[in-house]
Order: sequence, then structure tokens, then C-alpha cells
Amino acid sequence: MRERTRALLAHRHFQRFIIGLIVLNAATLGMETFPPLVERYGTLLTVIDHLALYIFAAELIAKIYVERAAFPRDPWNIFDTIIVGIAFASTTGGLSVLRALRILRVLRLLSVVPSLRRVVSALLRAMPGMSSIVVLLSLVLYVAAVMATKLYGQTAPDRFGDLPTSLFTLYQTMTGDDWGNIAREVMSRHPTAWIFFTIFILVCTFVVLNLFLAVVVSAMDEESAEERAEERAERAEELAAIEDTTAHTQRILDELAALRAEVAHLRERLPDGVRERSEPQPRRSRRAKAGRN
Repeated sequence: MRERTRALLAHRHFQRFIIGLIVLNAATLGMETFPPLVERYGTLLTVIDHLALYIFAAELIAKIYVERAAFPRDPWNIFDTIIVGIAFASTTGGLSVLRALRILRVLRLLSVVPSLRRVVSALLRAMPGMSSIVVLLSLVLYVAAVMATKLYGQTAPDRFGDLPTSLFTLYQTMTGDDWGNIAREVMSRHPTAWIFFTIFILVCTFVVLNLFLAVVVSAMDEESAEERAEERAERAEELAAIEDTTAHTQRILDELAALRAEVAHLRERLPDGVRERSEPQPRRSRRAKAGRN
């Protein structure tokens, strides 16, 4: 029973069914944001929502039944458990915040779709490298904010009046949001301020932020390389198993051939009369026996 359940959970048709159910549930949750649709199809949307939740819970229980002690060792199982638990809490609670958390069920696609799992795994793998880049970016922002506060605090107090305000303004500049108006406001009193803003944007936007992309891409390459290595190892194991089976079959054939040779050699050593009696007689057909009778 357990093996049948395991095969059902791993079957590609069942996986496609779960993916389709997640997408359908996401669509129904989005349709609930339109009041006319809720008035007309509210009952149907609620039924689909609860049915999807019960199917997700049944799948989770089946996984616990199949994997037993190995279930909590897989981080994706823990992720699915948290998502389904939040979904049940949102159905029992009347708070709008809890009801809004139902959309988190869509995140189950991260654990069901293999390509999304690879992306998330790559992001988690890149976290150590990204933390170093975050420290570097924080240092650049802090140094630039102190310099901007000292240089342009009196010129543009709304932008660079104190350190927190300067940090926010420079963060806004780093994202490219309205940085031109910020620079023009400062350059009206300090014409050479464009040098400061140009260097800051080049360092933060075109260097540091691109380092994030480089780290993530490198982590995804490592994840893909590991998957390819695992696939090659699995293929090598399959080929080794096939070769072992072939070698075992060949050994059996060789032993049979040797046994036949020994039997033939023993027959040659027997006397002629005994050899004739030991040789197998051809079978006669039933019609020949009947005709003789």
C-alpha cells in the first residue's frame, strides 16, 4: 500500500494535476477581488477554494504516510506544511489579514515545479556571497550619506538635512527614482555636484548591484552542474546494472556450454552399446503409434 501511494505521488500525471489545481486556486482567489464576480459566483469560488485546500491536505498526509521519519528532513516538505497550515488558519479566522494569507498557497508552485525549485535552491546557495555584497553596499551608502550630509545639508535640507534623510535620498538615487531632480536641486548651488552623483550611481548601480546578479548566476550554474553530475551518476549506475546483468547472463551461458562439452566428452568415453542406449531417442508421433497398433 505504501509503495502504491509513493508511486502515485511521484507519477507525472498526479504532479500535473497538483500544478493545475494550484493555478486554478490562484485564479479563484484573484476572482474574489472583483465584487461582481463574488456576487454571482461566490458560492462556487468558495467550494473550489475549500476543495483545493482539502486536496492539498490529503497530499500532505499521504507524504507523511509514505516518508514517515524522512518527511521532516526535506525542507520542501516543511515549506508545504507551513503553507497548508496557514491556509487552514485563514479559513477558520475572520480577520482580513488571515484571509489575505490564503494567496500564499500559490507559493506551493515553488515546491512542485522542478525548475522553480532549482531557482530557489540557487538563491539560497548564493546567500553567503550576497551577504558580503550587502555589507559592501551598506558601507558605500553610509560613506556617501555622511559626505552628502556634510556637503549639501544646508543647500537641500529636505534631501540631505541629516544622516537618515541622506540615506533614504541616496537609496532613492541608487534605484534611479527621481535622481535627476535631486541632482538638479543640489547643482543649482553646487555646480560640481554631478561628479558626486555620477560616481555614486556608477559604484552602486552599475557595480555593486551587478555583483548580485553575478553571484546568483554563479550559484545557478553550480546548481545546474550538480544536477548534471547527479544525472550522469544515475546513468552510470543504470549502465553498471545492465552490464552486471549481461555479465551474469554470459557466465551462465558459458557454464552451460562447458557443461554440454563435458557431457559430450563423457558420451565419447562410453562403450558403443551404452552410448546408443544413453543417446536420446527421437519421439514418435501419436499417429505413427496408432498406425502400428
